[in-house]
Order: sequence, then C-alpha cells, then structure tokens
Amino acid sequence: MQQYIARRGDTVSRIAAMHGLTPEHVIQGNPWASRQPYLYPGQILFLPSAPRRRYAVQDEDHEEKISTLFGVSPEALEQLNPGFLSGRCCIPGKVLVIPAPEPQRIVYLRGEYGPTEVGADIDRLVERYPFIMKETIGSSVLGKPLHLLRLGAGPRHLHVNAALHANEWLTSPCLMAFLEEYAAAYAEGRQWNGHRPAEWFKDWTIWAVPMANPDGVELVQEGVLPGHPYYDQLMEWNGGRRSFRHWKANIRGVDLGDQFPAHWEEEAARRGTLGPGPRDYGGSAPLSEPEAAALVTVAEQVPGHAAVSLHSQGAEIYWNYRGYEPPDSKALAAKLAAASGYRAVHLTGSDAGYKDWFIQRFRRPGFTVELGIGKNPLPLSDFEDMALETGLILGSILSDVKSY
Repeated sequence: MQQYIARRGDTVSRIAAMHGLTPEHVIQGNPWASRQPYLYPGQILFLPSAPRRRYAVQDEDHEEKISTLFGVSPEALEQLNPGFLSGRCCIPGKVLVIPAPEPQRIVYLRGEYGPTEVGADIDRLVERYPFIMKETIGSSVLGKPLHLLRLGAGPRHLHVNAALHANEWLTSPCLMAFLEEYAAAYAEGRQWNGHRPAEWFKDWTIWAVPMANPDGVELVQEGVLPGHPYYDQLMEWNGGRRSFRHWKANIRGVDLGDQFPAHWEEEAARRGTLGPGPRDYGGSAPLSEPEAAALVTVAEQVPGHAAVSLHSQGAEIYWNYRGYEPPDSKALAAKLAAASGYRAVHLTGSDAGYKDWFIQRFRRPGFTVELGIGKNPLPLSDFEDMALETGLILGSILSDVKSY
C-alpha cells in the first residue's frame, strides 16, 4: 500500500488511471470514498500496487510476436524483463511481466474528461497535425477558454459543439476522438470507415467547439468547495446537496440549452423555471451567458451549411424546427440514423436550443444528436461506442455534399 494525498481536481477515476488501477481498486482500499460525492484536497488515500499482467511464453513465440500481441514496445518489455531484447526470455514456459499498453491515440479517457484534459489534448493534436487550427472564441463565466478547432479547407462549413450541458460531458471526448481519427486518416492518405477524409478536407471546413460549458463540466466532475466565487449560490440553487452530478446548467445556474433566440420567450414560459438552478432556467434574456453568445458569434461570422449539437442521452437525432428546416433535412436525418443505428425524431414543443436557432437563422440543416443510452453522466465505459457513433454521424454529413 502507498499513500496518496488528494489534490484539487482529483477524482477516484483520475487517481486510478494515474496509478494503473481501476476505480474499484481505489474504493476497495478507501471504502469511505464511495459514500462521499467528491474527494477533497488533503484527504489521504491508500492505494494498492498496480496489478501486473503476466504471460507464459509459448512454442514458436519470439520478441516481435509478443510485442505485437500485447501492443507494447520491445523496449518496454525489456524494462520489466531484462534480457528480452537479446532473446534470452523467449523460452517456452518462461513467465514475462507485461507492461500496460502504450496508448497510440491522443484522445482517450484517463478518468473524467474536463477542461484541463480537453486543453491538453488540443495542444497535442495541433502539435501532431499542424493542419488543425486552434483558437478561442471567448471565455466562460469563470474565465476558462472556449476552445475552437478548425479542420479542413473546403467552402462548406459545418459547426459542431459538445458538452453544452454540464453532465453530458462525455460528448466532448467523443467529438475530440472523431477529429483525431479524421486528422490521422487524412494525414496518412487512407479511408476511414468507408469514407474518404481527403474529400472531406477538400469540400468542408469543420468549426468544432468541443466543450461549450467548461465551468459546468468541472462542477459536475469535482463539486464545489468553500472559497469558490459561487459557492453560496450554488449550494442554495442545488438545495443544499453536495453532489452536482445531475447539473446541466452553467456556473450561474443558466441552462445553456435554453439560451438561444429561437422563440426563447415561449420556452421560458413553458419551462416555468423562475431562477437559477440545475436545469431548465433559460436566463434573464437570450444569450445572456458568454458561452451561448460565443457559439452564436462564430456561426454568424462564418455561416454554416449544417450544424450539429452533441448531447446525451437517448440515441436519437432531432432534425426539425417549426417548419424552418429545408426540405431535405428529413432525408438527411434518415441517413444519419441509418449510419449510427439511432432514431430520427420529429420533435415538437421545444424551443431556444442551438439547433433551433441555427435552423431558424440560416434555413440550413441542423441536428441535435443525443448520444448513448442511460442516465447522465453516462459511464466512461460507453465512450468507445459513443465516439464511433459520433464519427459515423459526422462522417455521413461530410460525405453527403449534394444535400446542402
């Protein structure tokens, strides 16, 4: 057992990933952590040693075969098994210690995916793929950057955002993972799931905001402690509960999904929520919050030919808005549904969303995609499936240039 002192931003999942453990390993040594909504800086945890995989060498095994089998480099195997590179370890029956696989991807989950993780991954992506352009389109209420990634050089523009709702933060790495896979396939001149990224790059420019509500995401993942500038208000708005896992709004208790100038007054009256809280309060006016205003500004500056707002959950695609949508939106939604296995839904009785505003403002196809199925925040184990579904949906839009 080793001791670990929790720091700001630590969660059970992040600590587990850092030490090559599972969250269950951490909970087993610290049962109190399962009964506490968040870790507090200064708390001491007892961590077991990371379990090691082992492998008994088989007949006809050799260094390259073992390295390929476990996805680790020969040099990493040499560190734990001196003599591996010289062949002295490849004796049938000899037991080897296998190190953890070395991630080839930049975007993967090391626990919760928050503002720190998205910023670090953006820097790594831009370094590896210099044709990805990064900028910021503003700041959140607490001053966190609202990152924008631009990929492609085409005349058609696709606007995509994720994590507009705080407890739907798993949509953020899903969008980032797609951008990485697109960039890698384009750089290597290969296809991706039957699509041709070189054609995407020529025909389209993607404008992606991977985390539109960073303050809210951080609140959901880490909670709030005394000294936070909104501590007293947040505790009041949350009914005194210390867990914010259910929180959808930004740090001022405004639901960014109800912030856009598309029949905003009707949505506010329908919701009937009169003040800040975890969800459904649309603010004092449309675009009162800097996060929503930034999304509108970038779309106004570069009008899009299509837009997607990634949410969770439900495995559904909403494509219409009060008849403002173009005639081909229904057919395009059916293609996206066929590609992803989701259901295309004609939605009524909902206003003031990003998709609603985009369709009404530009009369172009807009979609709200509800990734995954379950209860928000969805479990980290759903990430791989959701990331693939995100890619299949966005890839279908980028490949269907005739519809716009």
